[in-house]
Amino acid sequence: QVQLVESGGGSVQAGGSLRLSCAASGYTYCMAWFRQAPGKEREGVAGIDRVGSTTYADSVKGRFTISQDNAKNTLYLQMNSLKPEDTAMYYCAAGYLGGRYCSDSFNYWGQGTQVTVSS
Repeated sequence: QVQLVESGGGSVQAGGSLRLSCAASGYTYCMAWFRQAPGKEREGVAGIDRVGSTTYADSVKGRFTISQDNAKNTLYLQMNSLKPEDTAMYYCAAGYLGGRYCSDSFNYWGQGTQVTVSS
């Protein structure tokens, strides 16, 4: 069993930046960030596999960057030029399959970290 612990959320003004981290307690092949705003469905934000192949939602391309430190089993999401519509609970997820968003096969989920962007 792998545990995922997110950190780095907070409140910022539009145009600001935040960096989210997700520490995994063990090995996984693929990790991703999802977000869910109140009243909306959960959506994929970005994903990355062990060899560094990445996927981004169109809404965050050019503003967010997903990265990882394989030695530390830690996932990151650098979020720049934040917009009020980025406000959501952000979740880290991990699995063992490659492909876009880990082929939608996630074995583990974190508890989430809140990101709030004010205008």
